[in-house]
Amino acid sequence: MATYAIGDIQGCYEPLQRLLDKVEFDSANDHLWIAGDLVNRGPQSLEVLRFLKGLGHRATSVLGNHDLHLLAVYYGDHKLKRSDTLDLIMKAADADELMDWLRHQPLVHFDEARNWCMSHAGIPPKWSGRKAHKLSQEVEAVLQGNHHREFFQQMYGNKPARWDKSLEGMDRIRAIVNCLTRMRFIDGMGTLDLLSKEGLDTAPNGFIPWFRHPNRKAADTRVLFGHWAALEGKVDVDNVYALDTGCVWGGKLTALRLDDEKFFRVGAQPKKKSK
Repeated sequence: MATYAIGDIQGCYEPLQRLLDKVEFDSANDHLWIAGDLVNRGPQSLEVLRFLKGLGHRATSVLGNHDLHLLAVYYGDHKLKRSDTLDLIMKAADADELMDWLRHQPLVHFDEARNWCMSHAGIPPKWSGRKAHKLSQEVEAVLQGNHHREFFQQMYGNKPARWDKSLEGMDRIRAIVNCLTRMRFIDGMGTLDLLSKEGLDTAPNGFIPWFRHPNRKAADTRVLFGHWAALEGKVDVDNVYALDTGCVWGGKLTALRLDDEKFFRVGAQPKKKSK
């Protein structure tokens, strides 16, 4: 029995299957953790959703910003963007079942006994793994409740840009969502920069990558995250594992076996067989 954490799939179903073949994934005994962004930009988002849903309890997925975007389009009457590749999902006969399954996925998966915590964008410096999990449950209660359509109608927005425990209502929920699904750079006061998307050397003045922040409360927790393809899977602090290696952009799809912390990767395109 093994557990594999996999970075942003984003509709790259064929590389996902090659990666699972490479690690000899056993769907009867092994477990997959997916770090969010199951869908969008890639060509086979529908197949990815059907496959992971079909694994049942053998797959644990956290929600990423692209997953929430899909849900906002489906439930919140937002329009697809020109760059989206979600049309087939919207038209699928099983769309209702897939969207209901997706909105019941967590924002944080916290295995305290094994000391692993996974969210799409990471854990803000002011939060411990336990705190991140607790706050994520506030959002999940809304997503999975009877007022989820209202949430998706109001989900978008960069404000408030800083977490404050006194926040209430939609501002509080949006702040939690942005921290867990969109965070990259953060300043000393905990303010998020939600515009910069490139590598570490592109930090706006006064901002640093969230995982370099001094005195992180989750520093002793092993944190898995995706979302930041420009990192190419490389971080320079202990106990932090970047899993998004840009498969949808022609890079690689990455899996980390949690049992021995060994990485496995496949390219976005199959290797050509030599003649």
